[in-house]
Amino acid sequence: MRAYDLILKKRNGGELSVEEIDFLVKGYTEGSIPDYQMAAFLMAVYFRGMSDREAADLTEAMVRSGDRCDLGSIPGIKVDKHSTGGVGDKTTLIVAPLAAAAGVPVAKMSGRGLGHTGGTVDKLESIPGFRTTLTLDEMAKQVRETGVAVVAQTGNLTPADKKLYALRDVTATVDSIPLIASSVMSKKLASGADAVVLDVKAGSGAFMKTVQGAVDLARAMVAVGERRGLHTVALVTGMDEPLGTAVGNALEVREAIDVLAGGGPEDLRELCVNLASYMVVLGRKAPTPADARRLCEELLSGGCALAKFREWISTQGGDPAVIEDGSLLPRAAREVPVPSAASGFVESIDAETVGKAASLLGAGRLTKESSIDPAVGVTVIKKVGMRVEEGEPLGILHVNDPAGLDEAMTALQKAYRFGQEPPPRRRLIIAVVTRDGVDGHPPLST
Repeated sequence: MRAYDLILKKRNGGELSVEEIDFLVKGYTEGSIPDYQMAAFLMAVYFRGMSDREAADLTEAMVRSGDRCDLGSIPGIKVDKHSTGGVGDKTTLIVAPLAAAAGVPVAKMSGRGLGHTGGTVDKLESIPGFRTTLTLDEMAKQVRETGVAVVAQTGNLTPADKKLYALRDVTATVDSIPLIASSVMSKKLASGADAVVLDVKAGSGAFMKTVQGAVDLARAMVAVGERRGLHTVALVTGMDEPLGTAVGNALEVREAIDVLAGGGPEDLRELCVNLASYMVVLGRKAPTPADARRLCEELLSGGCALAKFREWISTQGGDPAVIEDGSLLPRAAREVPVPSAASGFVESIDAETVGKAASLLGAGRLTKESSIDPAVGVTVIKKVGMRVEEGEPLGILHVNDPAGLDEAMTALQKAYRFGQEPPPRRRLIIAVVTRDGVDGHPPLST
């Protein structure tokens, strides 16, 4: 078997066998297949695509390239959650304890932020004392005892994916749906969960800018997961404006606590209840999504979800006093309001530009080695559909280092577009994708 022949086969539209895919992945991981040949193969996939079976086999080959977490010592159906990334996306901080409060074991590995999107690990580490570097045994023990653990990605999981992603990043092959689906799902399979709920973002602040692209990606990931025995549901959700109002690590922790305490922004709460509801169904703690929603609403209003968050934070080394006293979280030295340059109704907010404004203040990373400031970021005051008068604040910049202040202020102003009439209301939950197909219905009803 030769890499050349497999590149040619895929270039000509052929379908590779499981053995051929294994040969390519193993050879590239071990170094017998050079970068230039694997780059040619990735470009062939970019243009020719892959069948669902090929994508599932590629995923499994990447899983086999490294370690695989064994969560068998944890009783029950372990349910993971993954987001494709967005601005102000602090859902894991809410969904993980909410699902755990419903009796669903949640053992999750998360990453750090890069670029305009924040990472769950960075947000959790803004809580004084919180430990994200647990061993796999420590993680399993914590989930057995408290029902939830969220840790930084650890061990030798999917080394083939890491190597392939680095190559895709420099060969213009990142935005290939089968390659994205295989990359995401390889990490989910290696993490050891029994089921996963995916939050696939669509819009200006998301990787997938169009709804159709997000639906196609969701379908591909669900197909891969189901073929590999990982029960998978994907929600396609809107990211045409920041989620909630907080963009920045400690700011987002505060907002997550607000939601768990029964308040918080309506859009953030609604999305988290929907995501947690599907986790509860996959964990077999409720028979239907509507039943699961009622349960999740009760757990929020009754304080059980907040109590589980307190237990989780405390068990993982964090200071639970941040729940009552937000001043214990990192706080920026200055709060600078950003005035609107126009009057009208907020027609749209470029979420990615808001994320870049937060990054200019130090909330994000330009490279993996960059450090972040957990205290800084943006609070969005005016959301889509709201009326704004010229000079009114659109948002607040939380600033420590003034070096990026002017550029961040300009970016936030440029993110806004105004109209003379209120824009049509957009759906937050655009579609639900399961192994049975795509359901374009609105969010769960009670």
